[in-house]
Amino acid sequence: MTILAHRPRLSGLAIWNMCVGFFGIQIGFGLQNANTSRIFQTLGAEVDSLAILWIAAPLTGLLVQPIIGHFSDRTWTRFGRRRPYFLVGAIATTLALIAMPNSPGLWFAAAMLWIMDASINITMEPFRAFVGDNLPEEQRTAGYAMQSFFIGAGAVFASVLPWLLSNVFGVVSTAEAGVVPLSVKIAFYVGAAGLFSAVLWTVLSTREYSPEQIAAFERAKQDALGTPADDGPEAPARSVQGWMTSGLVCAVLGGLGFVLIGALNLEKELLVLAGFFAGFGLLQIAVGMMQRRRIVNAATEILNDIFRMPETMRGLGVVQFFSWFALFSLWIYTTAAVTSVHYGTTDTTSAAYAAGADWVGVLFGVYNGVAALAAFTLPVLAKRIGRKATHALMLLLGAAGLFGVFVIRDPGLLWLPMIGVGFAWASIVSMPYAILSAAVPDRKMGVYMGVFNIFIVVPQLLAATVLGLILKTLFDGQAIWALVLGAVSFVLAAASALLVREHSPSPTPNP
Repeated sequence: MTILAHRPRLSGLAIWNMCVGFFGIQIGFGLQNANTSRIFQTLGAEVDSLAILWIAAPLTGLLVQPIIGHFSDRTWTRFGRRRPYFLVGAIATTLALIAMPNSPGLWFAAAMLWIMDASINITMEPFRAFVGDNLPEEQRTAGYAMQSFFIGAGAVFASVLPWLLSNVFGVVSTAEAGVVPLSVKIAFYVGAAGLFSAVLWTVLSTREYSPEQIAAFERAKQDALGTPADDGPEAPARSVQGWMTSGLVCAVLGGLGFVLIGALNLEKELLVLAGFFAGFGLLQIAVGMMQRRRIVNAATEILNDIFRMPETMRGLGVVQFFSWFALFSLWIYTTAAVTSVHYGTTDTTSAAYAAGADWVGVLFGVYNGVAALAAFTLPVLAKRIGRKATHALMLLLGAAGLFGVFVIRDPGLLWLPMIGVGFAWASIVSMPYAILSAAVPDRKMGVYMGVFNIFIVVPQLLAATVLGLILKTLFDGQAIWALVLGAVSFVLAAASALLVREHSPSPTPNP
């Protein structure tokens, strides 16, 4: 086997094949994002309880992605390094998509959302590392932009399916109380087939570099930068006392949260945040105890990697926090906002609600379609003004889009603000990963892409636990105000993006 010193540039077709699977992944996400709140409301959920029902998605990602990243970094089979995870996750997601719209009750639907999101995360996390594994640094912006194109295209396909089925093919889009409409069910079945086919395309049409080759790339990179090789075991990120102290503080804060929530009779959604702090604290204490006994396993390595993450990654984490808080506001509350404000109904059995919910699917299709096209402009713009400035500009367009939904009252014009949301979405799913991939060690591409998901999950947990409370307390339960809060969050994300310390990609030497 020939060992290369540097990653060769890949053809456009090779990059295309690497990213086709994301078309399928986003079909799953698109159906989930546009229809889950509709399914929950159909099965009896109140608007102010939607967020807590969505909590499965971020919690699953928080647990699954770092673990899958860690193990995929250490996997090598005759089927490759990342591709086995692609396939297993795709099979499980396909089955969950078929089951979700046939849920007999609300909590079964919530359980299916949990399983579906776990399966999507098993497939998606290695895809992020896949681009970093296979492309030289100067092609990674284009690689992640190609992923962004397929994300947009897949979401368009998924988002408009119920509308197409009901308005073009005449499939019934209304049903009796507690029953998911046939148009939604068929959309999930078609989406399941599309997801599996697209992921299988990437599995069968691509190859991967071996761990030995990845290590050679990393050594060549370190030699070029003049930094010493780092092939030995890493020192712990913290002392035993540091783990124990930090863990105790987090556990105590979580415990106090449980006590205060019960004593003051606060909203049950806040228990999730308290549990998050308590659980993270106990995990740190466990790592400290294992470090004292010199036990090394996945838990100790992942926690150490979290606390030694590069400075660039920390800065990007702030950007991701505000970006994904805004996105979660959009996904949870757009259906409730548009049906109540623009269509004047909260009756999930009414024709007006069905029309509004279908229109939200079209609007989601619009922003994802814009994202698919905007993906091709991002590498060009990034070369001109830099990746940080490009990302900040796109986030400001997203803020304008969310605020536009609040201002515009004619539902027929709501596609206009979706243009801004589309530009923001294209950048969110590509630019941070292009910046991050240049800042982390090649041998830990998977685990750091998984750890990076923490900065997506935490704001989603926050949104899922406090947005319903904020709307109920300050805005009389009006879902439209969640989109205004999302617009503000996008502005904060744009400001944070300009402060990230970015590593410039090193060009691949000419042969």
